[in-house]
Amino acid sequence: MELSVEQARAYYPGDDPVHGFDHVMRVYRIAERLGREEGADLEILHTAALLHDSKGADPRGEGNEREVHHLLSAEFAESVLTTMGWQPERIAAVQHCIRSHRYRAQDEPPQTIEAMCLFDADKLDVLGAIGAARTTAFSAQADLPFYREPSRLFLETGEHEPDELHSAYHEFLFKLQFVHERLLTKAGRAIAEQRDAFLRQYFEQLQAECRGER
Repeated sequence: MELSVEQARAYYPGDDPVHGFDHVMRVYRIAERLGREEGADLEILHTAALLHDSKGADPRGEGNEREVHHLLSAEFAESVLTTMGWQPERIAAVQHCIRSHRYRAQDEPPQTIEAMCLFDADKLDVLGAIGAARTTAFSAQADLPFYREPSRLFLETGEHEPDELHSAYHEFLFKLQFVHERLLTKAGRAIAEQRDAFLRQYFEQLQAECRGER
């Protein structure tokens, strides 16, 4: 039995513009597109996409949940799928996809084509117009500015000055401009090319407008 979209919707908050169910459905659709092109097991991929941010992804959560949300979500997936009667080896395949999808976590890289498709689909959602919107929304959600001029220290090392805020523009410099280089599937890299170009243009324009240059 495959997990339905409506079942999965209940696992996500309705007021999170960054990691809520709208994000999950975009990842689901792109993952399916990549999976069809790459020959993935779509039941595994669909289920992993629907559960990949099911626990701890909301930045308003407690403690370090955000940093380990991939692990929490994989544990939750095991509980859900066991109750649904899934076989252990297929549950493990879904869990691997979820544990390996986080960009900043390097402990378990994607090894299966399903995990690679989920990783790429999740990363594609931080590129393009959606990426610009989500990064700005995350900054607002975290009470951070959408633009601050980065310090020389940050530009050279990625480290902040003591009073330096991590704006949306900082996140572009620190992470987003490199995301396209990390994609694993041919189909994902093809989609990323245009999205990456748009995102770069957006942040270049943002900086120029904030500096009064355009």
